[in-house]
Amino acid sequence: QVQLVESGGGLVQAGASLRLSCAASVRTFSTYAMGWFRQALGKEREFVATISKYGGSTYYADSVQGRFTIARDNAKNMVYLQMNSLKPEDTAVYYCAARYNIVIRTTAQVDYWGQGTQVTVSS
Repeated sequence: QVQLVESGGGLVQAGASLRLSCAASVRTFSTYAMGWFRQALGKEREFVATISKYGGSTYYADSVQGRFTIARDNAKNMVYLQMNSLKPEDTAVYYCAARYNIVIRTTAQVDYWGQGTQVTVSS
């Protein structure tokens, strides 16, 4: 049982930065790979980024490569998504995700989801 709570979303203008946080209520946090997904209105939920158990490996969707950075702090049971150079196309609900052991690439691989936090980027 893992509970995930996202925060940090909001309304920003294009080019701005935003940092999302995800707090995990789990006693073995480093046992889980973590990730971020997003879902825009009328669209499928899509992969954004993932990070391995100890933070040694990260992977990003092509659409955010070079702009977004995923990080984790296992001492705090926290995962972050630093979003820079935001574009209107980044507007979506962003979801924190956890998967036992292995990094996440698809929604089907996710074991636990957070409730989501809205990110809106105006032009």
